[in-house]
This record gives sequence, C-alpha cells and structure tokens, in this order.
Amino acid sequence: MFLSVFEMFKVGIGPSSSHTMGPMVAAARFLDLLRSQPFTAHGLRATLHGSLAFTGVGHATDRATILGLAGLKPDTYDHAQAEALMVSIRDTKTIEVDGLPPLHFDPLADLVFDFGPALPGHANGMKLMATDKQGDVILRETYYSIGGGFVMTEAELAAGKDTDDGVPVPYPFKSADEMLAMAKRAGKSIAEMKRANELSRRPRAELDQGIKRIWQVMTDCIDRGLEHDGILPGGLNVRRRARGIHQALLAERGLNQTAPHIINDWMSTYAMAVNEENAAGGQVVTAPTNGAAGVMPAVIRYWLDHVPGANPARVDEFLLTAAAIGGLVKYNASISGAEAGCQAEVGSAAAMAAAGLCAVLGGTPEQIENAAEIALEHHLGMTCDPVKGLVQVPCIERNGLGAIKAVSAASLAMRGDGQHLVSLDVCIETMRQTGVDMSEKYKETSLGGLAVNVPNC
Repeated sequence: MFLSVFEMFKVGIGPSSSHTMGPMVAAARFLDLLRSQPFTAHGLRATLHGSLAFTGVGHATDRATILGLAGLKPDTYDHAQAEALMVSIRDTKTIEVDGLPPLHFDPLADLVFDFGPALPGHANGMKLMATDKQGDVILRETYYSIGGGFVMTEAELAAGKDTDDGVPVPYPFKSADEMLAMAKRAGKSIAEMKRANELSRRPRAELDQGIKRIWQVMTDCIDRGLEHDGILPGGLNVRRRARGIHQALLAERGLNQTAPHIINDWMSTYAMAVNEENAAGGQVVTAPTNGAAGVMPAVIRYWLDHVPGANPARVDEFLLTAAAIGGLVKYNASISGAEAGCQAEVGSAAAMAAAGLCAVLGGTPEQIENAAEIALEHHLGMTCDPVKGLVQVPCIERNGLGAIKAVSAASLAMRGDGQHLVSLDVCIETMRQTGVDMSEKYKETSLGGLAVNVPNC
C-alpha cells in the first residue's frame, strides 16, 4: 500500500476537503471524461446525495460543484476568478471550458440537493450528467468524495481501496505492526522509509520542493489567521478569535505571573487561526482534511517557536512521519467525518501530529507508534455535528484541543520505551468499528448533537 505525502497533504480551499474540494475535483474529472466522448453535449446537471446534500450549503458544496464544472481546481483556485465565474454562470446559464462547446447550466434548476437516502457506496455521493439538445442524459458518472479531498468513481470504489498500480515501493506496509517490523529489519526510521518510498515515484528535488511548499502554505495560513478578525461567513455570526488571543499572548510574554499552562493557549491559537481561515474559504492544506487542518500546523509551529533545539530543516521528517501514520488510518479505517464522525478527522490529525512531533523529538519507531495510538485512542467516539452545516462550531476550537492532545500524547510516549497495551492497529480498527456503529445523525449530517441543540441564528 502506498499513499503519497502529497495525497495526504493537498493544497486546497476551505471550508471542507470532502464537501468542497472533493466535489470540485469530481467535476474536473467529469469534464475530462466528457472531453473523451465521441458525441457533443449541450448541457450539464448535478445531484448531491447524503452528507453532501444535508450539509452542502454550509460547506459550499453547490458552489464548489459549479466552479469545478467551470474548470477550477482546488490547488490553483483564484477567488476573484471564481467570483466572476459564478456571476457569469448565474446570468448566462452557460458554462464555457476548454475543449468543450458552451454547455447549458442553470444553477437553480440543474444542481439538485437530494435529501433521500445516501448513495450505497459512501455518505458523500454525487452524480454528474451531460445532456443532449432535448435535455436527455447521454453521459452519467457517480463520484464519491471519501474524505481529505480524495475522490473515487462508483467503479473505482467497488474495485477496492488498494488500487495503487505504480512501481513497487521499497518499504510497503499496510499496518503499524508491519511498519515497525520493517523499520527494525532495515534499521531505518519511519520518515526514512517514507522518504525512500516517495523517491521511488519522483525525483528528490521534486519531493523536497513539494514538502517545502506544504509547510509554507500551512504556516502562511497560520499567519493570515493571526492577522484577521471580524465575523465568519455563514450566518452564525461566529467571531474570529485567533488574532485577539495572539495579541494578548504577545503582550503577556515575559511576565513573571504567566502560568505554565498558557502554552496550551498558544497551540490553540495557531490551530484556530488555520480553521478560521478555512471557515472563511481561504487556502489551507488537508491534514488529513480541511476540518482538521489546524492540528498539524499548530503542533509544528509550537515545536518550532516554543521548543528549545527545534530545527526547521526537520519539518520534512515531521510531515513524512505524519503522512505514514495518516496513510494507515485512511487505508484501514477512514479520515471522513461523514463516514466515521470527527474521530476520523481531528482524531486522525492528532495521531499524525503526535507521531510527527515524537519523531523530531528523537522518538524511536515504537515510541512514534505509541504516540499516534494515544492521540487517536482519546478521540474515539467523537461525533461530527457541525452547527448549521458550517465548519465552525465545534470545529475551530476542536482543532485547538486536538493539537494539545497531540503534544501530550507525544510527550507521554517519549516517557516510555514504546511498549504499551493497545496497539495503533487495534485502535484504528476500533475507530473503524465505532464509525460503523455510530448513528448517521452524528456523521456530518447536522441532524443531531450540537447541530440541533444550538440555535442556528
């Protein structure tokens, strides 16, 4: 099993990797499919199902689908261009993209939220269609946005999740036990094995530049979040708080009465800055999802800015280690809130961040696995119940607490020798089973929990 660091960490836009980025990616894939057909299409249609329907407006799924059909992609998204396209499509009821004739599309009539049962493959399903002059469907494809910006067609999903057909990697592992055994035999760290796997698919310079960009986008997102205040969009009137808290923390620096636990506020502020940017539709990195995008950069920034001896040159080791752990969670369970609740998003992010921090603190592979397990174990059962379908409450603060748990998990693991009762593999399987058993009300449908007990206006 091979999942690239660039699949785990993807540059995109908020507020959701599965509900915003995924539909945009699916739409781009459908355009490519349409370009390959021998016939000429005259119109487009889309239907959103399951969680994409129930929380689609709050997650900007409708907007993302339209912009994807208009040719925009998450990693090169330009806000001004997107705004102009939305106005043009609304006024002309026409989409124009390279390689295809002008296509009729009326956003009010041709994009449908289907609030019936979810499609059978996944909670996040959508159908994209092309029509002829008479309005009859001549091409149809079903896509599933399975979390973290990953998209699969109905056929790809049915074929199984291990669909990697690239060249074999030197260190293939599908479980944490395999990973640890391989590290012991090879005498390598988890990051070294992950790097070797990446280098079997791309040149070193491309890998290094790509990882550098991931961290640059992450840290830039923190900085933007710490610079802006105001009210977040969506109607809940949630205030941005990261800037104000950060300014207060800066003012308190050096004061003798500052309590040790204030370091938790620094971590929370870094994470909240990212997720406030995400809620505003800004540029973020899936880590492993948008809803959990603040945990990883917050822990890295904490390490760089607050831990003596931290070296920016080792950020790649942090990210490679985290990606290895994230790949195991995704392969053996889920990173989708719509599939397994927030344990699959913030829980996975905390496990990844704990592993990465443990690695750069000098942890052994066994201690790293222990750190990831501690962080994930103490998110088990966490629901996904966003108020009004927005990635704001409880998501923004939850990333802050996820970062704190990640640091605590790494610290606890470093105090031990890596031997522990519950393995990461067992914890991941428990998370999967818990997700299966969890009521649909608590899996990103906004039909239960805080979403129905907190006033939406």
